[in-house]
Amino acid sequence: MNSIRSILWIGSAESFEASLASEAPSLDIVWERDLDGALDLSLAGVDAVVIDAADLDEAAVSVKALRCRPELPPLLVRISGRDAAFASDLRAAGASVVLLRQPGPPEHALTELVENLDRIAQASRPVRRAGRVARTPSIVGDGPEMQELLALVDCASRCLATVVITGETGTGKELVARAIHDGSRQRRGPFVALNCAAFPDTLLESELFGHTRGAFTSADRDRKGLFEAAQGGTLFLDEVSETSGPFQAKLLRVLQEREVRPLGSTRARRTDARVLAASNRNLWYEVAEGRFREDLYYRLAVFPIHVPPLRSRTSDILPLAEHFLRLHSQREGKAGLRIAADAGHLLLAYRWPGNVRELENEIQRALALAESDETLTPRHFSDRLAGVLEPIEANLFPDETIRETLGRIEAWLLRRALEANSDNRTETARRLGITREGLYKKMKRFGIE
Repeated sequence: MNSIRSILWIGSAESFEASLASEAPSLDIVWERDLDGALDLSLAGVDAVVIDAADLDEAAVSVKALRCRPELPPLLVRISGRDAAFASDLRAAGASVVLLRQPGPPEHALTELVENLDRIAQASRPVRRAGRVARTPSIVGDGPEMQELLALVDCASRCLATVVITGETGTGKELVARAIHDGSRQRRGPFVALNCAAFPDTLLESELFGHTRGAFTSADRDRKGLFEAAQGGTLFLDEVSETSGPFQAKLLRVLQEREVRPLGSTRARRTDARVLAASNRNLWYEVAEGRFREDLYYRLAVFPIHVPPLRSRTSDILPLAEHFLRLHSQREGKAGLRIAADAGHLLLAYRWPGNVRELENEIQRALALAESDETLTPRHFSDRLAGVLEPIEANLFPDETIRETLGRIEAWLLRRALEANSDNRTETARRLGITREGLYKKMKRFGIE
């Protein structure tokens, strides 16, 4: 296989240099000396993590620390030793592949490494049915990121495991939860959603667990909670990371015992509602900072799903825009609307910090300014989108090839990103969605120092 693999390599400089991995043309490597440095990096876009460990204890600690990352790619461990039990122990801990370093030419070890990375990549491709991943009507997008997401949704729909859905605000986490419910054996039951951030603890407990008459001042009658309302169906807990420690302890008990006790009651009631949770924060980081219970994290994150931001799947921007245009033009009674080519370029150039929700809002705004049978142009969109094209228009020259123009624009974007991040190369690469090694290659190509 000739495709380039983006690899995060964790290990000593001496071992990294001896491996010859940096010379492999098919590997784009970000190297970190130790685990602490690696934990600070985003793993978005990383195809695999290589742990180049000195001994079994170091390898086990690294695997344990990394395996809880919701966006974790496959782990490959390189370790000295001849005992095959090492490999078995590490695979049980969460490693995908374990390579025992043996004496011999480093070229042989490099070949084995690349072959295993290719094998991992092949095995990680989404399972497809009838030539493609099954479609989910509520989710729009055909890019590789969405195909992988749909494959995970399909798997989650066919099991009863608790699911945690992570992703930035506006990426469509509730749509993913609904798609899992709609494809599951609970689809004939209710889908009940609750935004945990919208309630203080006392009201949140009442909403979820219910209460009896007289449980508190305004409790004038018995009331079922949402766990009971979702019997036979799905309960979706949005922004679960916004809850307090005491509430998290009560939620953990409900998930463990599969029963709830309404406020003011001495009797518990069984619940069979399947729980899906979501957060716009990295829950493992919340655990590390002491803001989220580790035992609740493990109980919830049986099946983690990460929804990619819109900026990482630009091929879906225009299909989404067309979808929202059709949807809202029907509601507004405006027919025949379409998006002009220059407006499409504008949508593609914008970074969309508010993700799909922001794109939908922009289409609704443009729709409000347009009449039936009108073509949407850049003037229909907000000023923050139009500002994206100003540096591009200023850098257009009629005698240039498109490759030359795009090269100069890319160089301008790189300089701007480096300046915005105080020349911090690691943070710049993370924000641009590329590896640090990839950033260095681009800087060298454009003569940026």
